[in-house]
Amino acid sequence: MKKIVVVVLMAVLLASCGTSKTVRTSKKVIKGQWTLNDISYDNYGSFRITFFNDVTKDCLEGSSWNFIPNNNSGNYNISNTSCESGERKFVFTIQEVDEETGLYDFLLKPTDSKLKSADNKGFRLKLNRLTDTEMEWIQYASIDGITITITMKFNKTIEG
Repeated sequence: MKKIVVVVLMAVLLASCGTSKTVRTSKKVIKGQWTLNDISYDNYGSFRITFFNDVTKDCLEGSSWNFIPNNNSGNYNISNTSCESGERKFVFTIQEVDEETGLYDFLLKPTDSKLKSADNKGFRLKLNRLTDTEMEWIQYASIDGITITITMKFNKTIEG
């Protein structure tokens, strides 16, 4: 009888620690190559924002992104010739914020080629929309005491 109780408790413990169905489904959908087509702000004005401690909006728009969910890694490639072009690597995590609404947080941490972070810092974004062909991230920034909402829109180019 004790063995049965222990087995049942272990099964409950393992089930409660696993990722939710929503997150597992999201990882399947995000797998593949995407293009970051548009970055917009909810306030008008001229902003010079450096994204991911790397490049500006002009450099990031048009970049290609590849997500590999089985090891939570990926890369993006800057192809704009007026920017420092090339591939950048990252690791990511999808965290469900609210199971009823299906809203998520998306954590992205830039890394080196061995997937090690130089400063162990990452960026929290809201994964606002994710379909088989479109993805939308939202990030909040404070500039001169004003909070702006940054929206990044992706289209899927190649299935994973």
